Amino acid sequence: MDLVLLCVFLPLVTVAWGQYGDYYYGPYNYGDNDEWVNVYRQGFNFQCPHGQVIVAVRSVFNKKEGSDRLWNYACMPAAQSLGEPTECWWEEINRAGTEWYQTCSNNGLVAGFQSQYFPSVLDREWQFYCCRYSRRCPYSCWDRQWKFIVCRMTEYDCPFQNV
Repeated sequence: MDLVLLCVFLPLVTVAWGQYGDYYYGPYNYGDNDEWVNVYRQGFNFQCPHGQVIVAVRSVFNKKEGSDRLWNYACMPAAQSLGEPTECWWEEINRAGTEWYQTCSNNGLVAGFQSQYFPSVLDREWQFYCCRYSRRCPYSCWDRQWKFIVCRMTEYDCPFQNV
């Protein structure tokens, strides 16, 4: 697979939470000793190192643990053609127990996640950490398993923002 595509694997993310099953994508290095970034029913904050973006997600569901999931992520440096991030920010929080659709505003790329578990609704709230690279734009998007939307990035600066 083209390295550029790997580096921008998650420029826009849409998540419709599946109830059962495990999710694993790609032969990536998910960190030291393949450890999870959370424990069941606990909050977590994960950010890629500066200049890197999320390229893979791994998750394991456990109904006995409050219908929660363990999570792990893999990061890779953004393609050199994207340059350095011009700005990074936390998106609005998506509340637990509700359906939601999430993309990074301002054509950002996903570089981290923050989540808190709520036992009253057996669900998590999420916040995405996004970074913008030279106002590049996603295009040619397609769905991945579990409702991730994957896009390529333009080779030119974008004159517009996504909404």
